[in-house]
Amino acid sequence: MFKKDQQRQRDLYESERNFRLLVEGVADYALYMLDPDGVVTSWNIGGQRIKGYAPDEIIGQHFSRFYTEVDRANGKPIRALRIAREQGRYEEEGWRVRKDGTFFWASVIIDTIYEDGKLVGFAKITRDITERREAQLKLEQVHQQLAESQKLDALGQLTGGVAHDFNNLLMIISGSLHTLRKAMDTDPKCLRALAAIEGATKRGASLTSQLLTFARRQSVNPQAVDIAERIYAVREVLNTGVGSAVTLQFEVAPGVWPVMVDVAEFETALVNLVINARDAMTGGVITISARNDTLRDEINAGEYVAIAVEDSGSGIAPDILSKIFDPFFTTKPIGKGTGLGLSQVHGFAHQAGGTVKVASELGKGTRVTILLPRKETAPAAEDANAAEISGSGIVLLVEDNPEVASVSAGLLEQLGYTVRKVANAEAALREIELDGIDLVFSDIVMPGKMDGLGLARHLKAVRPRLPILLASGYSDAALSVRGDFPILRKPYEIHELSQAIAKLPR
Repeated sequence: MFKKDQQRQRDLYESERNFRLLVEGVADYALYMLDPDGVVTSWNIGGQRIKGYAPDEIIGQHFSRFYTEVDRANGKPIRALRIAREQGRYEEEGWRVRKDGTFFWASVIIDTIYEDGKLVGFAKITRDITERREAQLKLEQVHQQLAESQKLDALGQLTGGVAHDFNNLLMIISGSLHTLRKAMDTDPKCLRALAAIEGATKRGASLTSQLLTFARRQSVNPQAVDIAERIYAVREVLNTGVGSAVTLQFEVAPGVWPVMVDVAEFETALVNLVINARDAMTGGVITISARNDTLRDEINAGEYVAIAVEDSGSGIAPDILSKIFDPFFTTKPIGKGTGLGLSQVHGFAHQAGGTVKVASELGKGTRVTILLPRKETAPAAEDANAAEISGSGIVLLVEDNPEVASVSAGLLEQLGYTVRKVANAEAALREIELDGIDLVFSDIVMPGKMDGLGLARHLKAVRPRLPILLASGYSDAALSVRGDFPILRKPYEIHELSQAIAKLPR
């Protein structure tokens, strides 16, 4: 019996020794004991690796030192022990503090230990899961960005289709106005009515332009642009727009890279941001800055020019921050905003191959940053605006909408051209075979097997010296033109048509 007792003692000692070696040797988990008051009574190598304390530094100390100051002030360590006593177990994730003061995201379990029915302490297990949490947050961010992109694409398809039809209506109104003005007398009432219609038409054209930019279906004319030059070019307009209560500051870094954008769309985006910033303030400072930036994240890695507009206004509430780029969403009073300003900014940036980032804090203001991809080549000099000039020769007008065709033909005839009208690309090819055509002016969106862009590319191959001008209110096909052919946006006025024709290579 005595020998059996000795053997059991040796076995128990060996088992305890092996268990102690196991616990002390685990490096990925902090495994340690607390007494009933929360004082550390044991410590393993995992605790030293994760939290930075050697055993002689931490044994005898209260475990609350692992918590943040805010958590200690809120009584979180004591509450954790109370819950463990009442429920037998406590489990959570949260920030903890290492010996060197750095933070890590911890998975924590506290179990009660009883002996003969009496609480003798707690077993505590802590694991550093910072990397897992960061990976999870990044995955959630990617999912959120994907969902946001899908939502905006769906909205873009809807708004793009509406804007296309509306632009054709505006083209009819705008072109007819010019004809009416030529034919009417000088009755002040009639002239005022025409001016009101013209103003409403321009406003409608501006709204549809913003819709199409948001939808990324605007027929843009990208060119290499010096950002610093363009910011200073609209400085006077911006100063006038913000009024006397707001001060504009410009912080443009030297050597800002050129970018490839549509100049008009860039200036519109900048004005929209400044006006939004002004409306968020009762007075203060708006800072417009531009600098070179290099992004290394997985989604938008590359070299960019960052153009930021920062205000000192009221800020944006977190619950509406995700909605600010939605078309027609606005927090402004009725009549003070269309809800299309930030939509245009979003569409412009993404159509240019970039992105938009927003940082805002309630009561401290908002910073909106447009990131545009760097262009390697230097900006080309801008062409001077051509004056409206008369022309001559035969223009083949290719337009499937009869009313738009009638208006466009009228404008061309007022400029001195003879016009032949056809409704599709197939009819245009037959007309060109008869010869005598000096210029082709074609809409991009047309029925049939060949659209306007297909017609233009075919003619460029078989009649390379024939001048071609394209027009569109909206088209997915227009996005692939990218400078191959000049595009005139609908609705256009007679001087814009004249200038576009004058710039065609002959």
